Amino acid sequence: MSREYAESRIREALRLSKGNPTKARQRIIAWTFEDPKLLQALARPHLSGIVAHAVSRVIYQQDMEEPETPETPAALDMAPETFGQEILAALQNGNTARFGLEGSAPPSRRPQASKSHIEALKRMASESKNKSGNPEE
Repeated sequence: MSREYAESRIREALRLSKGNPTKARQRIIAWTFEDPKLLQALARPHLSGIVAHAVSRVIYQQDMEEPETPETPAALDMAPETFGQEILAALQNGNTARFGLEGSAPPSRRPQASKSHIEALKRMASESKNKSGNPEE
């Protein structure tokens, strides 16, 4: 019933506005202020989305109003005089790895291939030539 009621009121608004959809929308909005039945018929299919949006907005506002208080940090398990001494010692030492530069050393040259490795590669190459029908050189 409510869907039919909304559709009949929309048809009426279109007829009164001579087919102009913008004027029909304005007329329907004005009617919803005096006709709660029309407002409910129009809003019913979208009610869950409207409510979800409203709930999300309130939750967001609550999160913005109540900033989280950080937990109190744990007490230091060292004497205050020695705090940071390890960091300073690491900074003074030139042999320690630097953040982001741990692997920045230039790559070393490839080592010379061993004779047995070279011989194995030559044997594999000659075997593949023999299989393809080319005579061995």
